[in-house]
Amino acid sequence: MTDSSLITFHSENIPFELENSNKVVDWICSTILTEKKIFGEISYIFCSDEYLHKMNVEYLNHDTLTDIITFNYSKGNTLSADIFISLERVKENANEFKVSFQDELHRVIIHGILHLIGYDDKTDADKTAMRSKEDFYLSLRLI
Repeated sequence: MTDSSLITFHSENIPFELENSNKVVDWICSTILTEKKIFGEISYIFCSDEYLHKMNVEYLNHDTLTDIITFNYSKGNTLSADIFISLERVKENANEFKVSFQDELHRVIIHGILHLIGYDDKTDADKTAMRSKEDFYLSLRLI
């Protein structure tokens, strides 16, 4: 479907390898194209709570734990970003919401893409629209 070198997965300070990464890349690209955007260089960095918390404080001045931070470098319709995901948050959220780790991880992965596309989750209405889009794209996974 695409040049897989444009969308990459890394881990920082925590050992992790994404299952079915080629299929995840195809799914991400399909989502981007469905939203009539172009995929540029997108790096996912999987890390610990501690690592992401430090970034949250340093770059966003938020002293809280979070599951994802997206640094958006997009220009026009071409989406580019560094997307940091706390695997510990994903695991805890999966337990809380009674879903599998993989399902929650995929939700967070696509959540970052939806932010790049222009969806937000600041208000209740925005959160509802974001959740609806997440559910839609999760239903299209072939993973």
